[in-house]
Amino acid sequence: MEICGLVTEKNEPVPLKSISVEVLVQDHVSTVSSTLQYVNEEERPLEALFVFPLPADAAVCHFSAKIGEKEIVAEVQDRESARDQYDDAVSSGQQAFLLEESAESPDVFRLSVGCLSAGQNAAVTIIYVTELSVQDDHSLHFCLPAVLNPRYTPAGSAAGIVSEISSGAVPYTLTLGVHVSSPKPISKLESNCTLGPLVFLRSDHTQATVNLSPGHRFDKDFELFVYYQDTHQPSAVVEAGVTTAPPGSLMRDPVVMISLYPEFPEEVMKSLATRGEFVFVIDRSGSMDCVMHEGEGAQMRIESAKDTLLLLLKSLPMGCYFNIYGFGSDFESFFPKSVEYNQDTVDQALKRVKEMQADMGGTEILQPLKHIYSQPCYPDHPRQLFIFTDGEVSNTKEVLDLVKSHAHSHRCFSFGIGEGASAALITGMAREGSGHAQFITDSDRMQPKVMQSLRFALQPAVLNISVDWTLPDGVTVDTLSPPFSVLFQGQRALIYAQLKGESSGVSEGTVTVKYSLKDQPGTNQLHFRLKPTEETGLSIHRLAARTLIRSLEQEERSGPADAEGIRSRMVELSVQSGVSSVHTAFIAVNKDSRQTVKGPLLQRRVPTYDSYFNACCLMDTSETCMAYCMMESCADSWNIETDGIEGAVLSLQAESECRQRSPGPPKDALLQLVSLQKASGCWDLDEALADVFGKTEDELTDQKPAQWMMVCTQVDGSVWVTLLALIWLYGCKIEQQVEWQFVAMKAASWIGSQKVGDLSQCVCVGNVLLGCQVTKETLGI
Repeated sequence: MEICGLVTEKNEPVPLKSISVEVLVQDHVSTVSSTLQYVNEEERPLEALFVFPLPADAAVCHFSAKIGEKEIVAEVQDRESARDQYDDAVSSGQQAFLLEESAESPDVFRLSVGCLSAGQNAAVTIIYVTELSVQDDHSLHFCLPAVLNPRYTPAGSAAGIVSEISSGAVPYTLTLGVHVSSPKPISKLESNCTLGPLVFLRSDHTQATVNLSPGHRFDKDFELFVYYQDTHQPSAVVEAGVTTAPPGSLMRDPVVMISLYPEFPEEVMKSLATRGEFVFVIDRSGSMDCVMHEGEGAQMRIESAKDTLLLLLKSLPMGCYFNIYGFGSDFESFFPKSVEYNQDTVDQALKRVKEMQADMGGTEILQPLKHIYSQPCYPDHPRQLFIFTDGEVSNTKEVLDLVKSHAHSHRCFSFGIGEGASAALITGMAREGSGHAQFITDSDRMQPKVMQSLRFALQPAVLNISVDWTLPDGVTVDTLSPPFSVLFQGQRALIYAQLKGESSGVSEGTVTVKYSLKDQPGTNQLHFRLKPTEETGLSIHRLAARTLIRSLEQEERSGPADAEGIRSRMVELSVQSGVSSVHTAFIAVNKDSRQTVKGPLLQRRVPTYDSYFNACCLMDTSETCMAYCMMESCADSWNIETDGIEGAVLSLQAESECRQRSPGPPKDALLQLVSLQKASGCWDLDEALADVFGKTEDELTDQKPAQWMMVCTQVDGSVWVTLLALIWLYGCKIEQQVEWQFVAMKAASWIGSQKVGDLSQCVCVGNVLLGCQVTKETLGI
């Protein structure tokens, strides 16, 4: 249970009235400026609190408040000092503003607006910089988080993030404008929300603007996909420093951001692993019983996860090891330890998968991870961990530290399901576990994204990665990014580095990434100009500072002897760069304002939208009403106990909105086909398989056509229907190939092992039967 908010006994509207956002996208870096308009509609001074999400990798670099015509720009200070200054200002009747990062999770911020006079307006502006992630279709993805789900706090933990929940539309509006600028021509912009017309500002299409259409409810994350021509090209941006910064500091020297897209030999990347231990960890908390999205025919999250597990299990190679864990407030595993992959163990697992429900309570992920890591690894079977969750936890950093401490023994592939899944948790687990993170939001299908990650897991690991710099005499480099622990084919790898000294006329440098792949050495190289760009301001410096601050936070949590020295270095870097950290906060005080405060300030918490969680119960007291909410959603009833009011216990019986959803669509033919495949890769000839093809079992064995009868006498029945399954996949489901690619590879390999000779005639007959036009070469046999 978490306190959800403090409101007046009249339950008046919260004071946040509107949010205005301007997004500047420069190539693959975005600068976001959000202005929050507050109005105190009370008859006495007010203090407001707003807890809200930001991207996990955002560098928050500006905070200011404008009251009337007076603008107050906040300073970054040591966190405790900033809090003391805020409390002193508010208690003395001065207007004050405090912005601080959550100690538990870097993607949650808390904004305190103190001592607003009756009827007064205040506009608060927050600016942050973030990188845009690269998607499978080569687009760049920008996300403005709107949903802050409750963070599950494990029993006995003192950690906790106060979440403001609203079951309906939030009582404030959103306007948003985007300006895109890039050296590469802009092909198009797409969004999960309705946009106005795209306006190109230059004839070469290198600059454009677009606005969010009016009426957006801010009930889901705003996502924007930017398509450039030739996105997957290595690049370097050198940014000049600030001449007034201390000599030798990060902000004084130039900083370079290197973007690489590693390419490996095709023949090597096709050689997928046949060994490994695959551990699938599935969130079975109550919120997984919610729909994937608000559109028609949407599946429940748990049902989509079950379909995905089916595809994963059928795609694993024979002879590997696997296990499946479900977790909520507790956890359970299908097997006491990972078992060898064969027909018997797969059948057992699939039976358990069908019985899985979202019935395990909270979202406590730390304990199942500890149990998995306590299990010994199998020699010559690298451990690959796949984690699926729609939830949030309050102990994010503790989870990430655990994953990092076992990075030597496994790779972690993580999947965030639905709006509001913690980006800090999902991306952090993949980063610390040398894996890959995916988010399934809005109408995304889970299966293709998961199967892409399985391909990464099966590809040969890139080892012994190093970065070398070739620079002119007089120029040295300090690499600010942590060392690479993983590289994936075509996936962007970023390097931030500080350039020191001056060159004697030479204007170029070179960065070389060296590695070994299947015992063969390889390199990726980029030449870049040392002349700084004039268009990025200090965005690259701030992202570099953010990267270094995160590394220092990780180093501090690992418990070195010089923890205090690391903390001091972090605070110094945060203050110099103007980028927030866990040990600093932005503080702004209007020293010209002062008013006499009689009695306690009215306190208001501003709700963040959540589309699946009900609003709070209210209990009246003499000055305020206290609102409370349960941390786990989608339960048939909530038992809600107030905190701090002796003996006051409220109980709310609320049928979950999620459970009232209509059931999702029936399984499609592809999933039916996959479910019938044997662990070895073949299919048996039976009525269920014939039904997938739209035929009867007799039609697969009768004498029609006559040519077919002659062919069937030459091949075993299983070989014949397995061949038909391949023809059907390539002929009828080619648009979903990423989902069935490993199923087909197993089938083709199995057919090849049967040594049945030339199957060209069988392929021709199969094409006629199924109405396809597939060549034998296409099938990979």
